[in-house]
Amino acid sequence: MVPRSEEHLPTVWRTGKMPRRFMKRAVYRNLGAHNRDVILSPGVGLDNGFFDLGGGRVLVVTADPISMVPALGSELSAWLSVNLIASDFSSSGVKPTLATFVYNFPPEVSDAAARTYLEAVGRECSSLGVTIIAGHTGRYPGAGITVIGSGTMMGLGKKGGFVTPAMARAGDRIIMTKQAALETTAYLAWSFPEFLEERTGSRTVSRGKKMIGLCSTVKDALAAARVGLGASGVTSMHDATEGGVLGGLAEIAEASGLRLDVREEKIQVTRVVSEVCNAFGLDPLTSLSEGTLLLTCRPGRVQKLIAELNGEGIPAFEIGSASQGNGLWISRGDGTPRKAGEILDGYWGAYERGWKREREGEGDGRLGRREVLS
Repeated sequence: MVPRSEEHLPTVWRTGKMPRRFMKRAVYRNLGAHNRDVILSPGVGLDNGFFDLGGGRVLVVTADPISMVPALGSELSAWLSVNLIASDFSSSGVKPTLATFVYNFPPEVSDAAARTYLEAVGRECSSLGVTIIAGHTGRYPGAGITVIGSGTMMGLGKKGGFVTPAMARAGDRIIMTKQAALETTAYLAWSFPEFLEERTGSRTVSRGKKMIGLCSTVKDALAAARVGLGASGVTSMHDATEGGVLGGLAEIAEASGLRLDVREEKIQVTRVVSEVCNAFGLDPLTSLSEGTLLLTCRPGRVQKLIAELNGEGIPAFEIGSASQGNGLWISRGDGTPRKAGEILDGYWGAYERGWKREREGEGDGRLGRREVLS
């Protein structure tokens, strides 16, 4: 299915990432002073920054919001927050080593819940080999659940030893890991279990909740990097966050200036994902999918890449190819490819509608708030 353009989407869907044209006009044109050591300026699909330190060394930097999702509780929310940032970073093919965090807790978060969150962040950073070197912690009126601050990760790479979505090449094959709409399925199963159970059954809810542990691409990206980066293997990596699999592919197409042709039936969507997305009126191909890594790879290294990922217990599938041209083109079966337009993610609108439904009395009305706020 070719996603609808932004003009045809309900206003409530205009949440999450800002539209591409806004980013181009308001963000990418306002980047402060010029610095010739910046290797790649921010742009569509470019999650990481690269700064030339000289001597063949490059500083890699990324930043993202951190969240405390009421239904997930402090510890699981912290695990996800760390891994979302680390996933963006690792898509460079470089391992993160340093981090900073800003915590703006709302007044209703107790000291105990805040401490649990902070301890969990520290543990997960330690497990990833990341050292926290600076930050800020406070409690402020107006701050709220779910976004409570931001995190930045950094690490050192070598010149020629990293990839970005802009580096995809004509002739590459497109690979995806795991399946579509992982994060959407997990978040909604945790946040609205009663609503989902009524519509899909308890087994779907249980299996959806378990998908939360798949919402990281750190292992995927570091395994892929072992195959080789650039002309020797993997030419680009991008985790499918907001906008889902199709959104991530569209960003690779724009960043690289290439045409990406994708077979819709090759994109992995399990029954659990379909049931959860259908219950909320979402398209799994354009819905939040942290945990799914999108890669472009030289044809001769595809089998090696898939074998390396499979060896780590990570399913991987070839879904399309890159060529000269522009944009994301989607086909199904023997159908004619259709060019995708602006891709917007309906997840935040679905979450907002679910939250309003809970507040109006369907379910317990609390979404597990005590688990986080007490």
